[in-house]
Amino acid sequence: MSDVDYLVIKVGENRFGVDAATVQDVFYLRGVTPVPTAAEEVVGILNLRGRIVTAVCARRRLGLPPRPADAAEPKAVGTDVGGDAYGLVVDEVEGVLRLDRTEIMSPGELPKGWDVITDGAYRLPAGLLLIMDIHRLFAISCDLAA
Repeated sequence: MSDVDYLVIKVGENRFGVDAATVQDVFYLRGVTPVPTAAEEVVGILNLRGRIVTAVCARRRLGLPPRPADAAEPKAVGTDVGGDAYGLVVDEVEGVLRLDRTEIMSPGELPKGWDVITDGAYRLPAGLLLIMDIHRLFAISCDLAA
């Protein structure tokens, strides 16, 4: 069996699994400084335990509508890509699931550009869990929101 731990996050109505081995932190956004000339999806930068982290809005990056004003406080999933620290701002962090990698199936049709960051899907009782490669989400040069 090829078990992998996935951190389950929600962005809008979508549930994603991120390989837990790629996640360094889960944190609330505190002390964010906006960056005026940054891309629209960049929320800003913050100091997290002495390291500068670029916070990126998952909704904007994936081309989804903004969070409702009455939504719960978002969290960020921290990772390192090419020596740079990023925090992916998500609506919810639901926990960790251990799943068998050999049971990944095709996700079917996905929104434009999502196939670049999605490695497949699992069918769960709560619905479909899309397996997201968080490093590719930050590394791709195409605009998923276009």
